[in-house]
Amino acid sequence: MKKGKLYLIPVTLGDNNTISKVLPAYVLEVLRNLDYFIVENSRSARRFISAAGHNKAIDELTFYELDKHQKNQNINAFLQPLLKGISMGVMSEAGTPAVADPGSEIVNVARQNGVEVVPLTGPNSIILALMASGFNGQGFVFHGYLPVEKNLRIKKLRELEANIAKYNQTQIFIETPYRNNQMIETILKCCKPQTKLSIACDLTLSSQWINTLTVSAWKKETVNLHKRPTVFLLFK
Repeated sequence: MKKGKLYLIPVTLGDNNTISKVLPAYVLEVLRNLDYFIVENSRSARRFISAAGHNKAIDELTFYELDKHQKNQNINAFLQPLLKGISMGVMSEAGTPAVADPGSEIVNVARQNGVEVVPLTGPNSIILALMASGFNGQGFVFHGYLPVEKNLRIKKLRELEANIAKYNQTQIFIETPYRNNQMIETILKCCKPQTKLSIACDLTLSSQWINTLTVSAWKKETVNLHKRPTVFLLFK
């Protein structure tokens, strides 16, 4: 039996009112013709799919909720429709699935089962922030979340600074939104004055804000990013 396809469906980075601005028509066409979805959060996925104008009532669709600690045997159970010839969609909580997202494990298991994986175009905060930073876009590393413990975080930031000089790489990382201000404070205290810091906040939303300055220049600014999705980038 021919297997279904696994579509990696991007979603908006925030307000669903931006759907028509950031998602190509083809993505919405694919979405509206799928009945099975693997998602991070069923409630937000239902809201997004409804806003995207799915062809069926939301209660007629099937959702499998993926936890980042999910075991492979559960993932295999999720993929059963694919093995019966039914295509499925994978959706992140925001942006593109499988990048800084537990959806990557779904893709891994699907490939092990010989399923065709189809990535679709949409907003990715990491790439958008890099594009707008003015930093090296040919050599960069995404580190995800830095350590929460203060001394370990300082150690990691100094390691990132060393990597900038050693490898000429842009260093990219994120933080839980309610700790953004603490992150900025730590960067300004421990990084070298000449190091450049780019901050990209609320990407693609009406409140979008992006700026790139040296650490010494940032110290003269007043910035409040509390509870606002933000990407941080360091370069020389």
